[in-house]
Amino acid sequence: MKKTAILIWLAAVIATLGSCKTDNIAYTDVQVTAVDNLFEPFDNKAVKLVSAASASLFFEWEAALTEDGGAPQYEIAFDVVGGDFSKPLYKLTSNNKGYATNAYITHKVLNSVASLAGINPGESGDVQWTIVTSRGINRVISPVVRKLKISSLEGFADIPNELYATGEASEGGADIAAALAFKQTATGEFEIYTKLEAGKKYVFVDRKDNDARRFYSDNQVKLKEATEDLSMEVTKTAVYRIQVDFNVATINFTEIKSIGLWFSPDNKIMFNLPYQGKGIWSGTGVIAFKQEGWGKDERYKFQLETVANNKNVIEQFGAKNPTDSRPTPASDPAYYYIKLLKAVTQWDDKWKFASEVDGKSTTVSVILQGDKEYTHQVTVN
Repeated sequence: MKKTAILIWLAAVIATLGSCKTDNIAYTDVQVTAVDNLFEPFDNKAVKLVSAASASLFFEWEAALTEDGGAPQYEIAFDVVGGDFSKPLYKLTSNNKGYATNAYITHKVLNSVASLAGINPGESGDVQWTIVTSRGINRVISPVVRKLKISSLEGFADIPNELYATGEASEGGADIAAALAFKQTATGEFEIYTKLEAGKKYVFVDRKDNDARRFYSDNQVKLKEATEDLSMEVTKTAVYRIQVDFNVATINFTEIKSIGLWFSPDNKIMFNLPYQGKGIWSGTGVIAFKQEGWGKDERYKFQLETVANNKNVIEQFGAKNPTDSRPTPASDPAYYYIKLLKAVTQWDDKWKFASEVDGKSTTVSVILQGDKEYTHQVTVN
Protein backbone atom coordinates (compact mmCIF):
# COMPACT_ATOMS: atom_id res chain seq x y z
CA MET A 1 0.00 0.00 0.00
CA LYS A 2 2.83 2.33 0.91
CA LYS A 3 4.58 1.54 -2.37
CA THR A 4 1.41 2.35 -4.32
CA ALA A 5 1.09 5.73 -2.59
CA ILE A 6 4.66 6.64 -3.48
CA LEU A 7 4.09 5.78 -7.13
CA ILE A 8 0.95 7.92 -7.23
CA TRP A 9 2.87 10.83 -5.69
CA LEU A 10 5.73 10.52 -8.24
CA ALA A 11 3.25 10.51 -11.13
CA ALA A 12 1.64 13.69 -9.82
CA VAL A 13 5.04 15.43 -9.54
CA ILE A 14 6.03 14.46 -13.10
CA ALA A 15 2.68 15.66 -14.45
CA THR A 16 3.11 18.99 -12.65
CA LEU A 17 6.64 19.47 -13.99
CA GLY A 18 5.52 18.65 -17.51
CA SER A 19 2.70 21.17 -17.25
CA CYS A 20 5.10 23.89 -16.09
CA LYS A 21 7.50 23.16 -18.95
CA THR A 22 4.72 23.47 -21.50
CA ASP A 23 3.63 26.82 -20.06
CA ASN A 24 7.17 28.18 -20.21
CA ILE A 25 7.69 27.52 -23.93
CA ALA A 26 4.20 28.46 -25.08
CA TYR A 27 4.37 31.28 -27.68
CA THR A 28 2.07 34.22 -27.21
CA ASP A 29 1.57 36.64 -30.12
CA VAL A 30 2.50 40.21 -29.25
CA GLN A 31 -0.31 42.52 -30.27
CA VAL A 32 0.52 45.77 -32.09
CA THR A 33 -1.69 48.74 -32.94
CA ALA A 34 -2.22 50.27 -36.34
CA VAL A 35 -0.77 53.69 -37.17
CA ASP A 36 -3.58 56.23 -36.72
CA ASN A 37 -1.99 59.34 -38.22
CA LEU A 38 0.07 59.98 -41.34
CA PHE A 39 1.97 63.28 -41.24
CA GLU A 40 4.03 63.60 -44.44
CA PRO A 41 3.46 63.88 -47.33
CA PHE A 42 -0.02 65.41 -47.07
CA ASP A 43 -2.94 63.87 -48.92
CA ASN A 44 -3.00 64.38 -52.71
CA LYS A 45 0.49 65.87 -52.69
CA ALA A 46 1.89 66.28 -56.19
CA VAL A 47 5.55 65.41 -56.71
CA LYS A 48 7.45 65.94 -59.95
CA LEU A 49 10.28 63.43 -60.06
CA VAL A 50 13.80 64.51 -61.03
CA SER A 51 16.76 62.39 -62.03
CA ALA A 52 19.25 63.58 -59.38
CA ALA A 53 20.46 60.62 -57.31
CA SER A 54 19.99 62.62 -54.10
CA ALA A 55 16.35 63.59 -54.83
CA SER A 56 13.92 62.08 -52.31
CA LEU A 57 10.52 62.57 -50.65
CA PHE A 58 10.10 62.57 -46.86
CA PHE A 59 7.47 60.30 -45.25
CA GLU A 60 6.49 60.47 -41.56
CA TRP A 61 3.75 59.00 -39.35
CA GLU A 62 2.63 58.55 -35.75
CA ALA A 63 4.19 55.78 -33.65
CA ALA A 64 2.26 52.58 -32.99
CA LEU A 65 2.02 50.75 -29.63
CA THR A 66 2.88 47.16 -28.74
CA GLU A 67 1.50 44.92 -26.02
CA ASP A 68 4.91 44.16 -24.52
CA GLY A 69 6.26 47.71 -24.77
CA GLY A 70 8.84 46.73 -27.39
CA ALA A 71 9.58 48.70 -30.54
CA PRO A 72 7.42 47.94 -33.58
CA GLN A 73 8.72 47.93 -37.11
CA TYR A 74 7.25 49.82 -40.05
CA GLU A 75 6.91 49.40 -43.80
CA ILE A 76 5.61 51.96 -46.28
CA ALA A 77 3.28 50.20 -48.71
CA PHE A 78 2.12 51.53 -52.09
CA ASP A 79 -0.90 50.34 -54.06
CA VAL A 80 -3.14 51.41 -56.91
CA VAL A 81 -5.90 53.80 -55.90
CA GLY A 82 -8.71 51.74 -54.37
CA GLY A 83 -6.44 48.77 -53.59
CA ASP A 84 -6.55 47.08 -50.19
CA PHE A 85 -2.74 46.57 -49.83
CA SER A 86 -3.15 42.79 -49.68
CA LYS A 87 -0.81 42.64 -52.70
CA PRO A 88 0.91 46.05 -52.68
CA LEU A 89 2.79 47.36 -55.68
CA TYR A 90 5.88 48.08 -53.60
CA LYS A 91 7.01 47.95 -49.97
CA LEU A 92 10.09 49.23 -48.20
CA THR A 93 11.17 49.54 -44.58
CA SER A 94 11.49 52.83 -42.75
CA ASN A 95 14.72 54.44 -41.58
CA ASN A 96 16.82 52.82 -38.84
CA LYS A 97 16.24 49.34 -40.29
CA GLY A 98 12.48 49.66 -39.98
CA TYR A 99 12.25 51.05 -36.44
CA ALA A 100 11.96 54.78 -37.27
CA THR A 101 8.62 56.50 -37.87
CA ASN A 102 9.93 58.15 -41.02
CA ALA A 103 11.68 57.42 -44.28
CA TYR A 104 13.30 59.19 -47.20
CA ILE A 105 12.19 57.54 -50.45
CA THR A 106 14.25 58.37 -53.51
CA HIS A 107 12.65 59.68 -56.66
CA LYS A 108 14.01 56.64 -58.53
CA VAL A 109 12.05 54.35 -56.20
CA LEU A 110 8.93 56.48 -56.64
CA ASN A 111 9.43 56.24 -60.39
CA SER A 112 9.41 52.44 -60.07
CA VAL A 113 6.19 52.68 -58.06
CA ALA A 114 4.64 54.84 -60.79
CA SER A 115 5.65 52.32 -63.44
CA LEU A 116 4.14 49.44 -61.45
CA ALA A 117 0.93 51.46 -61.13
CA GLY A 118 0.71 51.76 -64.92
CA ILE A 119 1.80 55.40 -65.14
CA ASN A 120 3.67 55.81 -68.43
CA PRO A 121 7.10 57.47 -68.54
CA GLY A 122 6.82 61.25 -68.56
CA GLU A 123 3.14 61.18 -67.51
CA SER A 124 1.31 61.80 -64.23
CA GLY A 125 -0.94 59.58 -62.17
CA ASP A 126 -2.10 58.72 -58.65
CA VAL A 127 -0.99 55.99 -56.27
CA GLN A 128 -1.94 55.47 -52.64
CA TRP A 129 0.20 54.67 -49.62
CA THR A 130 -0.11 53.64 -46.01
CA ILE A 131 1.94 52.15 -43.17
CA VAL A 132 2.14 48.48 -42.15
CA THR A 133 3.12 47.93 -38.50
CA SER A 134 4.61 44.65 -37.32
CA ARG A 135 5.78 43.01 -34.11
CA GLY A 136 6.97 39.47 -34.57
CA ILE A 137 4.55 37.70 -36.89
CA ASN A 138 1.69 40.15 -36.26
CA ARG A 139 1.15 42.74 -39.00
CA VAL A 140 -1.44 45.51 -39.00
CA ILE A 141 -2.30 47.78 -41.93
CA SER A 142 -3.16 51.36 -41.03
CA PRO A 143 -6.78 52.33 -41.83
CA VAL A 144 -5.48 55.75 -42.92
CA VAL A 145 -4.62 55.93 -46.63
CA ARG A 146 -3.24 58.86 -48.57
CA LYS A 147 -2.92 59.57 -52.26
CA LEU A 148 0.24 60.74 -54.01
CA LYS A 149 0.22 62.29 -57.48
CA ILE A 150 3.43 61.36 -59.26
CA SER A 151 4.79 63.02 -62.39
CA SER A 152 7.07 60.22 -63.51
CA LEU A 153 10.48 60.32 -65.10
CA GLU A 154 10.89 59.54 -68.76
CA GLY A 155 12.63 56.28 -67.92
CA PHE A 156 12.25 52.68 -69.05
CA ALA A 157 9.98 50.21 -67.28
CA ASP A 158 11.88 47.23 -68.73
CA ILE A 159 15.55 47.88 -68.01
CA PRO A 160 18.18 45.61 -69.61
CA ASN A 161 20.74 43.75 -67.52
CA GLU A 162 23.52 44.20 -70.08
CA LEU A 163 24.44 46.78 -72.70
CA TYR A 164 26.84 46.79 -75.67
CA ALA A 165 28.05 49.25 -78.32
CA THR A 166 28.07 48.04 -81.91
CA GLY A 167 28.06 49.38 -85.47
CA GLU A 168 30.61 50.67 -88.01
CA ALA A 169 31.50 53.67 -85.82
CA SER A 170 32.36 51.45 -82.85
CA GLU A 171 35.66 49.73 -82.10
CA GLY A 172 34.03 46.32 -82.53
CA GLY A 173 32.72 47.21 -85.98
CA ALA A 174 29.45 46.04 -87.48
CA ASP A 175 29.89 42.45 -86.25
CA ILE A 176 27.54 42.28 -83.26
CA ALA A 177 29.52 39.34 -81.85
CA ALA A 178 32.44 41.77 -81.38
CA ALA A 179 30.34 44.44 -79.62
CA LEU A 180 32.06 46.11 -76.65
CA ALA A 181 30.47 45.76 -73.22
CA PHE A 182 29.33 48.61 -71.02
CA LYS A 183 30.00 48.39 -67.28
CA GLN A 184 26.88 48.39 -65.10
CA THR A 185 27.59 50.99 -62.42
CA ALA A 186 24.20 50.82 -60.66
CA THR A 187 20.74 49.42 -61.33
CA GLY A 188 19.76 50.66 -64.78
CA GLU A 189 23.01 52.67 -65.18
CA PHE A 190 25.80 51.79 -67.62
CA GLU A 191 29.11 53.31 -68.69
CA ILE A 192 31.70 52.69 -71.41
CA TYR A 193 35.06 54.23 -72.40
CA THR A 194 35.45 53.78 -76.16
CA LYS A 195 36.40 55.43 -79.44
CA LEU A 196 33.74 56.39 -81.99
CA GLU A 197 34.35 57.40 -85.60
CA ALA A 198 32.55 60.40 -87.04
CA GLY A 199 30.17 59.94 -89.96
CA LYS A 200 29.55 56.25 -89.26
CA LYS A 201 26.61 54.52 -87.58
CA TYR A 202 26.48 52.92 -84.15
CA VAL A 203 23.80 51.75 -81.73
CA PHE A 204 23.46 50.19 -78.27
CA VAL A 205 22.04 46.68 -77.83
CA ASP A 206 21.06 44.61 -74.81
CA ARG A 207 22.78 41.42 -76.00
CA LYS A 208 25.06 40.15 -78.76
CA ASP A 209 22.23 38.95 -80.94
CA ASN A 210 20.67 40.21 -84.16
CA ASP A 211 17.28 40.15 -82.41
CA ALA A 212 18.53 42.28 -79.52
CA ARG A 213 16.71 45.37 -78.34
CA ARG A 214 18.27 48.53 -79.82
CA PHE A 215 18.67 51.89 -78.10
CA TYR A 216 19.70 55.24 -79.52
CA SER A 217 19.48 59.00 -79.06
CA ASP A 218 18.62 61.56 -81.71
CA ASN A 219 19.95 64.49 -79.67
CA GLN A 220 22.67 62.91 -77.44
CA VAL A 221 20.51 63.70 -74.40
CA LYS A 222 17.39 61.48 -74.33
CA LEU A 223 17.65 57.73 -74.71
CA LYS A 224 15.05 55.95 -76.80
CA GLU A 225 14.30 52.39 -77.85
CA ALA A 226 14.45 51.86 -81.60
CA THR A 227 11.40 50.23 -83.14
CA GLU A 228 13.04 50.52 -86.56
CA ASP A 229 16.63 50.23 -87.80
CA LEU A 230 17.65 53.52 -86.21
CA SER A 231 21.19 54.42 -85.14
CA MET A 232 23.43 57.33 -84.12
CA GLU A 233 26.47 59.25 -85.35
CA VAL A 234 29.06 61.48 -83.67
CA THR A 235 30.37 64.63 -85.34
CA LYS A 236 33.93 64.16 -84.06
CA THR A 237 36.14 61.08 -84.03
CA ALA A 238 37.26 60.82 -80.42
CA VAL A 239 37.43 58.67 -77.31
CA TYR A 240 34.31 59.10 -75.18
CA ARG A 241 32.95 58.18 -71.78
CA ILE A 242 29.32 57.36 -72.50
CA GLN A 243 26.95 57.12 -69.54
CA VAL A 244 23.46 55.72 -70.01
CA ASP A 245 20.72 55.79 -67.36
CA PHE A 246 17.63 53.75 -68.24
CA ASN A 247 15.93 54.88 -65.02
CA VAL A 248 15.55 58.37 -66.44
CA ALA A 249 16.18 57.66 -70.16
CA THR A 250 19.24 59.88 -70.43
CA ILE A 251 22.58 59.62 -72.19
CA ASN A 252 25.70 61.67 -71.49
CA PHE A 253 28.86 62.00 -73.60
CA THR A 254 32.23 63.17 -72.27
CA GLU A 255 35.20 63.38 -74.61
CA ILE A 256 38.43 62.02 -73.11
CA LYS A 257 41.15 64.17 -74.65
CA SER A 258 44.05 62.67 -72.70
CA ILE A 259 45.09 60.67 -69.63
CA GLY A 260 48.40 61.32 -67.92
CA LEU A 261 50.40 59.81 -65.07
CA TRP A 262 50.00 62.30 -62.21
CA PHE A 263 53.08 62.34 -59.96
CA SER A 264 51.88 63.78 -56.66
CA PRO A 265 55.29 64.98 -55.29
CA ASP A 266 55.73 67.25 -58.34
CA ASN A 267 52.01 68.14 -58.51
CA LYS A 268 51.98 67.56 -62.28
CA ILE A 269 51.73 65.00 -65.05
CA MET A 270 54.94 62.99 -65.47
CA PHE A 271 54.04 61.61 -68.94
CA ASN A 272 50.92 60.98 -71.03
CA LEU A 273 49.30 57.63 -71.76
CA PRO A 274 48.20 57.51 -75.43
CA TYR A 275 44.98 55.65 -76.21
CA GLN A 276 45.64 52.11 -77.46
CA GLY A 277 42.07 51.07 -78.17
CA LYS A 278 39.14 49.25 -76.52
CA GLY A 279 39.37 51.15 -73.25
CA ILE A 280 43.16 50.94 -72.76
CA TRP A 281 45.62 53.83 -72.37
CA SER A 282 49.35 53.07 -72.08
CA GLY A 283 52.59 55.09 -71.86
CA THR A 284 56.28 54.54 -71.05
CA GLY A 285 58.82 56.72 -69.24
CA VAL A 286 61.50 56.76 -66.58
CA ILE A 287 59.95 57.16 -63.14
CA ALA A 288 62.30 58.66 -60.56
CA PHE A 289 61.01 58.95 -57.00
CA LYS A 290 61.42 62.40 -55.43
CA GLN A 291 64.00 62.66 -52.67
CA GLU A 292 62.64 64.33 -49.56
CA GLY A 293 64.26 64.93 -46.15
CA TRP A 294 62.35 61.95 -44.73
CA GLY A 295 62.94 59.61 -47.68
CA LYS A 296 61.70 59.07 -51.24
CA ASP A 297 58.19 60.00 -52.34
CA GLU A 298 56.54 57.69 -54.90
CA ARG A 299 52.85 58.62 -54.76
CA TYR A 300 50.81 58.85 -57.97
CA LYS A 301 47.39 58.74 -59.61
CA PHE A 302 46.00 59.75 -63.06
CA GLN A 303 44.72 63.01 -64.47
CA LEU A 304 42.32 63.41 -67.38
CA GLU A 305 41.58 66.25 -69.77
CA THR A 306 37.93 66.00 -70.79
CA VAL A 307 35.27 67.95 -72.64
CA ALA A 308 31.68 67.86 -71.38
CA ASN A 309 28.90 70.16 -72.61
CA ASN A 310 31.51 72.09 -74.64
CA LYS A 311 33.52 72.86 -71.49
CA ASN A 312 37.06 71.69 -70.72
CA VAL A 313 37.15 69.79 -67.45
CA ILE A 314 40.05 68.31 -65.48
CA GLU A 315 39.31 65.03 -63.68
CA GLN A 316 41.33 62.43 -61.80
CA PHE A 317 41.38 58.67 -61.34
CA GLY A 318 42.54 57.38 -57.97
CA ALA A 319 42.59 54.31 -55.77
CA LYS A 320 39.25 52.56 -55.37
CA ASN A 321 40.57 50.91 -52.23
CA PRO A 322 42.45 53.24 -49.82
CA THR A 323 46.13 52.40 -49.45
CA ASP A 324 49.26 53.90 -47.91
CA SER A 325 51.85 51.25 -48.68
CA ARG A 326 53.98 50.16 -51.61
CA PRO A 327 52.73 47.08 -53.47
CA THR A 328 54.65 43.83 -53.73
CA PRO A 329 54.36 40.92 -56.19
CA ALA A 330 52.03 39.31 -53.63
CA SER A 331 49.67 42.30 -53.44
CA ASP A 332 46.00 41.69 -54.16
CA PRO A 333 44.94 42.82 -57.68
CA ALA A 334 42.39 45.09 -55.95
CA TYR A 335 45.33 47.33 -54.98
CA TYR A 336 45.34 48.65 -58.56
CA TYR A 337 41.57 49.14 -58.97
CA ILE A 338 40.51 52.57 -60.23
CA LYS A 339 37.67 54.95 -59.48
CA LEU A 340 36.79 58.39 -60.85
CA LEU A 341 37.40 60.93 -58.08
CA LYS A 342 34.95 63.61 -57.02
CA ALA A 343 37.63 66.31 -56.70
CA VAL A 344 41.03 67.12 -58.18
CA THR A 345 43.71 67.15 -55.46
CA GLN A 346 47.46 66.63 -55.16
CA TRP A 347 47.51 63.76 -52.66
CA ASP A 348 44.10 62.20 -52.02
CA ASP A 349 43.28 58.63 -53.15
CA LYS A 350 46.79 57.96 -54.45
CA TRP A 351 48.80 54.78 -54.95
CA LYS A 352 52.51 54.16 -54.31
CA PHE A 353 54.91 52.70 -56.86
CA ALA A 354 56.72 49.50 -55.96
CA SER A 355 60.36 49.96 -54.88
CA GLU A 356 61.79 48.44 -58.08
CA VAL A 357 60.19 51.17 -60.24
CA ASP A 358 62.52 53.93 -58.98
CA GLY A 359 64.79 55.21 -61.77
CA LYS A 360 63.62 52.59 -64.28
CA SER A 361 61.87 52.78 -67.64
CA THR A 362 58.32 51.75 -66.77
CA THR A 363 55.16 51.15 -68.78
CA VAL A 364 51.94 52.26 -67.11
CA SER A 365 48.54 51.23 -68.50
CA VAL A 366 45.02 52.28 -67.54
CA ILE A 367 42.39 49.66 -68.39
CA LEU A 368 38.76 50.78 -68.44
CA GLN A 369 36.75 47.90 -69.88
CA GLY A 370 33.15 47.03 -69.14
CA ASP A 371 33.59 43.29 -68.57
CA LYS A 372 36.11 43.65 -65.72
CA GLU A 373 37.11 45.91 -62.85
CA TYR A 374 38.57 49.27 -63.88
CA THR A 375 42.27 48.88 -63.08
CA HIS A 376 45.83 49.75 -64.08
CA GLN A 377 49.16 47.99 -64.57
CA VAL A 378 52.74 49.05 -63.80
CA THR A 379 55.49 47.12 -65.60
CA VAL A 380 59.26 47.75 -65.25
CA ASN A 381 60.87 47.28 -68.67
